[in-house]
Amino acid sequence: MKDKTFNGKALFVATLVSILTIVLVFYGSRELQNFDAALVTYLFGTVFAFFGIVYRYTVWLQRPPTWMYFKRSIKFLFTGKIFAHLWFLGKESVQNILLQKFIYPRSKWRWFAHFCIALGCLSAFAITIPLTFGWIHFTLAPNSISIYEAHFFGFKMMDFQINSFLAFLIFHALNWSSWLVIIGSVYYLRRRLTNPGLIATQTFEGDLLPLILLIAISVTGLCLTYSYQFMKGFAYDFLAVIHAVTVIMFLIWIPFGKFFHIIQRPAQIGAHIYKQEGIKKGMAVCPHTGEEFATKLHIEDLKIVTSQLGFDFTLEDGSSHLDLSPEGKRSRLAQAHLKARSQGGNLFG
Repeated sequence: MKDKTFNGKALFVATLVSILTIVLVFYGSRELQNFDAALVTYLFGTVFAFFGIVYRYTVWLQRPPTWMYFKRSIKFLFTGKIFAHLWFLGKESVQNILLQKFIYPRSKWRWFAHFCIALGCLSAFAITIPLTFGWIHFTLAPNSISIYEAHFFGFKMMDFQINSFLAFLIFHALNWSSWLVIIGSVYYLRRRLTNPGLIATQTFEGDLLPLILLIAISVTGLCLTYSYQFMKGFAYDFLAVIHAVTVIMFLIWIPFGKFFHIIQRPAQIGAHIYKQEGIKKGMAVCPHTGEEFATKLHIEDLKIVTSQLGFDFTLEDGSSHLDLSPEGKRSRLAQAHLKARSQGGNLFG
């Protein structure tokens, strides 16, 4: 029997991406010249996370419904009004990924907390991944002990005074990210520990552990700064190990836990483009209620996907059960029940 838990295509793609990442680390750091060996454990954790993320994402894309959305979205994005679609893509990215506006209708405080977590995580990723890979590094300017130079892929990008306000912002950038993550995570952790509805349905590994990991990473990171600035490096080595453990646990958990929705969320923008194009192509009308309920494109694609999954919803008259709206389906089901009971001679039994 074929082992359905193993996906060869996903394994190939994930392995290829992991190898490509290692190659980019090697050449992006000028053949490891700019790579910090102290970050090697973070590098292994990041590469493993990339492998797991790509593997799971590839498996997810192979599902017929997901692949249909993905295929249609890419086709719409790069055909017809390309610039209009790219503008829409950029606008949706800012509103729903950067600003997290899709959360706002639920609660302004939940939006603010979610926004803090998202901004903190995105900024932390933007800083730590290039640093870990050796793509970004800082050096003293030649013949100077007060000017730092920032390099990207080995090319000088800028310089700044060590004691300047800009230097303060740059060298403490991860601290700002940590505070944002702590603010958002503590709000949601408090909510999950006090809301009866959430307590009844949540799980430790699915809902509490992600928040605990985010707080642990942020707190230990801040402790490292406090140690070397105010405690003359006291307990720095111990804090560095604890911080590394929490970060690597987080990286390993991304492909398997709730954090994976961070990777899936951008695909929602493609679904919005799909819906927008579907409306332009016309709406489907339920033959039972006579009302519009979905796009014709969505209904036709639904028929294709259900057929691929081995389901046949064709009715005796040649039409499809999928042509009915949810209200129409419920009404037809009630009529079928009534007909069966009438033929059985017992309407209320």
